[in-house]
Amino acid sequence: MTEAEASTAAAKPEAPPAPIPAGGPAIAPALPRRQPRKAAPIVPPQNVAGSALMLVIAIMTFLSCLALGAVTLVNDAASAWQTEIAREATIQIRPAEGLDMEATLVRAAEIARGFAGVRAVTVVDRAATARLLEPWLGTGLDLDELPVPRLVTVTIDPASPPDFAAIRTAVTQEIASATFDDHRTWVDRLVAMASTTVTIGAGVLALMLAATVLTVVFATRGAMAGNGHIIEVLHFVGAEANFIATQFRRHFLVTGLKGAVAGGILATLIFAVFSWWSSRNVATPEGDQAAALFGTFAIGASGYVGVVLVVLAVAFLTAITTHFTVVAYLSDLDARQSDN
Repeated sequence: MTEAEASTAAAKPEAPPAPIPAGGPAIAPALPRRQPRKAAPIVPPQNVAGSALMLVIAIMTFLSCLALGAVTLVNDAASAWQTEIAREATIQIRPAEGLDMEATLVRAAEIARGFAGVRAVTVVDRAATARLLEPWLGTGLDLDELPVPRLVTVTIDPASPPDFAAIRTAVTQEIASATFDDHRTWVDRLVAMASTTVTIGAGVLALMLAATVLTVVFATRGAMAGNGHIIEVLHFVGAEANFIATQFRRHFLVTGLKGAVAGGILATLIFAVFSWWSSRNVATPEGDQAAALFGTFAIGASGYVGVVLVVLAVAFLTAITTHFTVVAYLSDLDARQSDN
């Protein structure tokens, strides 16, 4: 350094030290923590096979709910028919030579009224009898020229029905051409029909659930075949079978629940649409025919509860079937390994 440079450097004042912040000395900013990598799932996320399985489960659930709803409708309609039929009995009087029909009808009504359990007795008049025969014989009938039986309807107390055998005996002994019909034959037929329908519906529902279980078994085996090398490595390094089965069960439970909910919602919408259509067509021929066959065409609260139970049952069967399938696969794997 020259003498001039030295004097210049001596004349230049020293720079003051940097001020210290009020909060203390500055701290270097911390580096962001590295987030732990998310472990890849054993079972792959939704793919084409998973979407197809969800669609199949939705279809099976939809058909199962339709079968359950149809059984509920028929069973409710049969119960209503049975109640209506069991609430009335009929006395039929056939025309005979020298028989005063009107007086005989009154006498038959008096006999029926004398029994406990009979709420009311009504003689079907000539105009009502003609209306009953109009669909078969047309209008303008002259009942005096035709040997048409006349009817007396007997309204029964369902809680305390009368002795039908006693009524039949009393009526037939006093009126030779009279018969008493308590409609037991029709009631028995309705009960048999309802029981058969319920049995068929239960069988269809069982077949649908069985098909769902088989579908889930095949889907689980396909998923395991696609990830067999990963499962084998995990199993041989110490992963328990229950851990691996839990991964599969959780995956297929979500898949089954989504498909079952979709099928249940679609079935519920179908029932709601038919119920709305029935309420809007009460006075039409189509509505009257549907009401005669299926009542109000509404499955009621019990039917909707049944739909929810079917959805839960499908999801549960999907999960439990997957669990046992995986456990069986790993057991076979252990058996093959021990043989080798």
